[in-house]
Amino acid sequence: MKALPVEPSNVPVAIGSRIRAARQSQRLTIEQVADATGLTKGFLSRVERDLTSPSVASLVTLCQVLSISIGDLFAAPETHLTKRNDGPRISLGGQGIVERLLTARSERRIQIIQAVIEPHGRGESELYAVDCDVDVLHVIKGSITLILTNEEFDLSTGDTVTFPGREPHTWVNPTDKPVEVLWVLVPAASR
Repeated sequence: MKALPVEPSNVPVAIGSRIRAARQSQRLTIEQVADATGLTKGFLSRVERDLTSPSVASLVTLCQVLSISIGDLFAAPETHLTKRNDGPRISLGGQGIVERLLTARSERRIQIIQAVIEPHGRGESELYAVDCDVDVLHVIKGSITLILTNEEFDLSTGDTVTFPGREPHTWVNPTDKPVEVLWVLVPAASR
């Protein structure tokens, strides 16, 4: 079987923003990177703005100094799109609630769950905890009461509360209207 010829592309490869992000995440200045690589500040600035392309040798040196792999500069980012009301339904418990997972099921760094709670819907009757470090409740529309071990929060549209993920809690929609909230769990709750 004969391999199909690959046609070269004239589309420029934009790697400058990834190089800049790697440098900035390490709190390095262009001057510090220039000193470590032997490249000029002006050249590095042009590379970061995709105004010029480094040679292979310069790119290898730059990646070594920044502790990143060359492949990471060219890899397509992994993205996941969830359209409104298209997230898969999940159930974390409670009554009168429809929950949808908005982040990819494979995402382990963060988990975002949209919940629509019917009038007088409620969480578990006993306080429960979620296996994550940080739990955030944001009210998109309506009112909800979050009940923790030693305090309660009456939240309305636009309110957000952040608390330790392993803190026992429950919630209730005390109104005659539905409420829509987002739960953000960091990292994603264990299954």
